[in-house]
Formats: sequence, C-alpha cells, structure tokens
Amino acid sequence: MIKSSKKTEEKNALKNTKVAVSSSITDESEQKIRPNKIDEMIGRKKEKETIKMMIESAKQRDEVIDHILFYGPPGLGKTTFALAIANEVGSSIRITSGPAIERQGDLAAILTNLKKNDVLFIDEIHRLSRVVEEILYPAMEDRALDIVMGKGASAKTIRLSLEPFTLIGATTQIGKISSPMRDRFGLIQRLDFFEDEDMIEILRRASKLWNIEIEEGALKVVSMGSRGTARVGLRLLRRVRDYAQNSKSKIISEDIVYKTMTLLGIDDMGLERIDREILRVMFFNFEGGPVGLSTLAASISEDISTIMEVHEPFLMKCGLIKRTSRGRVLTPKGIKYVEKIWQ
Repeated sequence: MIKSSKKTEEKNALKNTKVAVSSSITDESEQKIRPNKIDEMIGRKKEKETIKMMIESAKQRDEVIDHILFYGPPGLGKTTFALAIANEVGSSIRITSGPAIERQGDLAAILTNLKKNDVLFIDEIHRLSRVVEEILYPAMEDRALDIVMGKGASAKTIRLSLEPFTLIGATTQIGKISSPMRDRFGLIQRLDFFEDEDMIEILRRASKLWNIEIEEGALKVVSMGSRGTARVGLRLLRRVRDYAQNSKSKIISEDIVYKTMTLLGIDDMGLERIDREILRVMFFNFEGGPVGLSTLAASISEDISTIMEVHEPFLMKCGLIKRTSRGRVLTPKGIKYVEKIWQ
C-alpha cells in the first residue's frame, strides 16, 4: 500500500513518477528477426500450445489472459514470448525490469497508466523489493491499487480500480520470488536450452533476414558454439559475419566459423574462457570439489550471480559439473575435459 496525506498529492506523485518503461525493443537487428506471433517462434511446442490455448479461451470469454511467469537461464526467449503474446491479443506492451522499479510509487505510476488488455512485462522480476511487491498482490488478483491516506490512527485506505491487464514476469532465479507472488501467476513456464535442430533453424532464419550467405555445415558449427541459447547464437552469427566481411569472403564456410570461435575463445562445445576457468580452478585448486559457490566465485574473481545464472546451467547441461549438498563437483566427463586441455 502507498501512503500519502492528500489524494491530490498522491495522484500528482503517480503522474510525475519516472521509471524505465518502454513499449518496444530498441535493438534494430534484434527487432528485425524477433518473431511477431507465437506460431513464428521456433521450438517450444508444448509451451506454445499451452499459451495459445490460454489466449483463445480468454478471447472467447472476453477476458484478459492470466498472468504468466517465465523462468530459466538468460537468452532463451522470455522477452520474445511476452512480445508475441501482446501481438496475439492485439494489445500494447509496457516493458520494464525489477531493478528499475525502486519504490512503490514507481510501480503505481506504471499500473495506473495501463489501458484495458495491456501487457506489463517485468524482466528480472525476482529483483523487486518486498515492499514494492506488496502492491502487486491486489493489482494481480483484484485489478486494484490500495492507497493509504494520512498517518497514524486517522489513516484511511482507498482502493483505486485498475484496467484489466496481464502481467508477464521473467526471471532467472525463480527461487528468489516469494510464494505469495508466485502463487498469483496463472501459468508458470520453464524455458530450457534449445535443442540442436531448433538452434540451427533459428540461425538459418536469422541469416536469411540479415542477408548472410552461409553454408549448411557452417550453420551447424555456429549452433555448436551457441550454448543452446538463441541470444548467444545470434551474437556469434554476427561476429562470424564480421570476420567473413573483413576476410573478403562472400560465403561463410565452416573454416571461417571455427576461426571466429577461436578468436573469441569459444570451443566446439560452446565453452568460453570463464567456463574453462571454472573447471580448471575446481580441478587444480579444489581437487575436483566439492566447492561452495561463493568460494568458487572468489577464486576466479567473478560475480556469484554470473556464475549461477550464466555459466553453471550450461556446464551442468554439458555434464561437466554437478551440484551436491556439499557444493559443486566435477563429473568424470568434466575431469576428462580438464585433463585433455591442461595435462
């Protein structure tokens, strides 16, 4: 609930509050290849079917769709899903992030400016403070905003009605979202790493839209270095294009992709320098583990959240490390990988 001494002051505060909100994605190259409809999205068959069912059912009932929470490693399409959903329902989307909403008034300003059927997308929603989170509860459940007028014994609560809207949250750390918040989402979907064939299709589609001539075998190599992540794969494809352009190559071959990956420090498993450093430190400094996350982060001078959100999920997917109750340990496959490189 938001406290104020006068109703007019409260309205003015909401009107004048500034917070990072946008209605579109500004990266032109990314916007060009981003699917506009759910059917245009590659892979995610079950997730797409579920969401399309929700949208169609809501349209038949003349209602807004339930709130949706997407979670999983970064770069797997959470924002793309949100944009596609907004397009499917024919509504505007307001995009912001947890860190950008510092005060209750920031969020209240956004909520009161939403129009009927609008979609509010909050990236990194786990980073909302508990105080800010509290005003989302009635907004999500009752389409209402509670405002406290006055102070002490004379304080009164006024409830403002909000237009029907859909909240779509995205997080890489679902465990950091409180149970009351989590329970208010009508659908919770985990997005996993893309399968190889889906990753290749994403890259093929992007290469056509970006007018990149690339051999089929080269596409597969780019996919190998993509970590099963669309964002990583598209970034690598752009760097491969740069390398080919600078080497005066009209068509991108496997050799050009391998040379680009070597230049960027990416191996054929998609592992980057920090990934290899994690494995090296675990092997040589901690005899393969177990080692705690904070200790590991300090050993390689890296942020804990970066290891946990970016590197660890992929290393686990590759079967190189695993989590135990005592900490992270190298798997036999991880040990072989280290021995192959450093011994």
